[in-house]
Amino acid sequence: MNDWNGKLVYVMGLGRFGGGIEVVRYLASQGALLRIGDLSDKDSLSDSISQIQELLEHQSAELRLGEHQFDDLEGVDVLVVNPAVPLPWKNAFIREAKRQGIAITTEIEIVYRSLDPSRVIAVTGSAGKSTTSAMIHHALTQLGYYSKLGGNIGGSLLSDLESITQDTWVVLELSSAMLHWLGESKVFNTSPPAIGVVTNCIPNHLDWHGDAEHYERSKRLLAEVAIQVVLGEQVSHWSNGNYVVITQTEAVEGSALPGKHNGFNAVVAARAVSFATGADLHAAREAAGAFAGLPHRLQMVCEIDGVRYYNDSKCTVPDATLLAIEAVSELVNKGCIHLIAGGYDKGSDLSSIAHQAPMLAGLYTIGSTGKNISESAESNAFDCGDLRAAMSCIESRVKSGDAVLLSPGCASWDQFENYEARGEQFAQLAQTSKRSVV
Repeated sequence: MNDWNGKLVYVMGLGRFGGGIEVVRYLASQGALLRIGDLSDKDSLSDSISQIQELLEHQSAELRLGEHQFDDLEGVDVLVVNPAVPLPWKNAFIREAKRQGIAITTEIEIVYRSLDPSRVIAVTGSAGKSTTSAMIHHALTQLGYYSKLGGNIGGSLLSDLESITQDTWVVLELSSAMLHWLGESKVFNTSPPAIGVVTNCIPNHLDWHGDAEHYERSKRLLAEVAIQVVLGEQVSHWSNGNYVVITQTEAVEGSALPGKHNGFNAVVAARAVSFATGADLHAAREAAGAFAGLPHRLQMVCEIDGVRYYNDSKCTVPDATLLAIEAVSELVNKGCIHLIAGGYDKGSDLSSIAHQAPMLAGLYTIGSTGKNISESAESNAFDCGDLRAAMSCIESRVKSGDAVLLSPGCASWDQFENYEARGEQFAQLAQTSKRSVV
């Protein structure tokens, strides 16, 4: 797959949010001919299509929308699969491509094969991987190293390959789906990353993986292949012989982000930076701890009449919701927290969120899982249906000194295009309440 010139490549999944745009552009720049398939129709994909319109007009790319038909594989040399495709080993189109002997890859494999693995810090985990990845990138930059951040955290690195030199550290956040495909490709067998980081592993994305065992196996791969590994205490048994375990008691004091878990993330990040560069661990801890945070991750969006509003829309697993509650309870009494939770059903056990209700100022549930969460709560829970109704309910009950926390513990896809859209609506609803003092 090093020479794309003249190859016919089928890109499976352009995506309504442009998930396949960068790989389409990159392959076209390398001389490939593109056939782009997506289950959605032209109207649903209008924004994504507009970004590759020039390629379509010059006939270096063509669209096949509505369904993936076996006839679309005629003459295809390589199939590029969008990692959002669930249970890919059961997908009839992918199975047919394999039967025909067509090479199968993903955007993340194309990126990884273009990098020097000895300069890669790969990060995964069920919770905290985005913040930890960003902390590593921030610390590297603060300590004077040139760093690029990409992977699951957003934004393909394919457009940055020309600016990545032999002196560049690349921080890759890897989802369980990405790790599955990297494992399938066997690329780690000959090119393992220099540093692997696994923050934790809590069953998630069971709709994609089918069961918790497959999810864990995908995550565990990184701990087994990386040259040096930094493990959170919860996955301390995932060792390949050259590793260090970070315990919760080692959390950075005075981290710029609220919550002991972010102090823990800062230590994990610092150890990864120190492993990679040989930098002084104390200096790396200070640099990682100074990271101010990412949007939609325990982000305080405003304060209205003494009420603080926290956007943690990126939280899509129940354990992360519990961590968010703990973090905010360091700033206000737990009984003053109004929690909004619920959303798309990924098959996770959400009872731990429901059990928080009696200790909170209120639990306000939304989305397809909302009714189940509220009914499982002992008291103090309100099934609101959607975010707007939840905010309206909170407005009638909230008092000065309280905190409103959107930390859903679920994905957003039942009511929003993505978690960003959910967080943006929350921020808008908060900021239009009476007057903003932040």
